[in-house]
Amino acid sequence: MTRWIHGSGTETSMPTATLLVLAYFFVSMAAWPREATSPAATKAAAATRRDAARCVTQSDVDACNDAIRRNPSDPALLVALADALIHAKRTADAVRYYRRAAALAPHMPDLAAKLSAAEKRLASERTPVPARRTVQSASRAAVDPQVARASSGMASGKPYSNAAPETQSH
Repeated sequence: MTRWIHGSGTETSMPTATLLVLAYFFVSMAAWPREATSPAATKAAAATRRDAARCVTQSDVDACNDAIRRNPSDPALLVALADALIHAKRTADAVRYYRRAAALAPHMPDLAAKLSAAEKRLASERTPVPARRTVQSASRAAVDPQVARASSGMASGKPYSNAAPETQSH
């Protein structure tokens, strides 16, 4: 075993010297000044965590928007906002945020299913319902010929159209 002799006349072994060097290294790392965080940065980080938690747990749209304003590329927050928008019956907005999250994280679990369900719901909301003639108006037209002409567009016997009227030349 190698022994070192200090200026004071004491001997130190190699493992002891290594241990002392490592201890000095770890103590110096612990005392190294870290990046100071300002109170404003700490407050903003706390607000972001609070808004993200309210967004996910309570489906709070305003909290989701605040959290996304601070961290716009977080796909989990985008999905939580879209879920909150579905809950608030704002399907078109939800589809937009689901698509944005899918662009950022295409392999996120359940995202494709949520997007598909929201798109189907949006399509069903936008499908126009054809106008139906009521039974009452159909029966009145059968009884009263004047009502029949009015319902067919021939109330006064004159045909109406959107065509331009004929003009006279001089």
